[in-house]
Amino acid sequence: MYEYKYVDLLSEGVSASRFEEHRAIIDKYAAQGWRYVGYLPTKISMGGVLCNIDLIFERKAEERD
Repeated sequence: MYEYKYVDLLSEGVSASRFEEHRAIIDKYAAQGWRYVGYLPTKISMGGVLCNIDLIFERKAEERD
């Protein structure tokens, strides 16, 4: 079984989305044993620009008896 963590990331800029801190966040969670598995758009502007995304991480869950 796996556990998942979702990290909300806001875009920078107005006319085009830019996600500045994604690499640092991925490195931070990788150092904690999480594996980056993808992203999910959580807010898209009327013009189709990504405003928010969730970075998705997973790791094996500790087995409980």
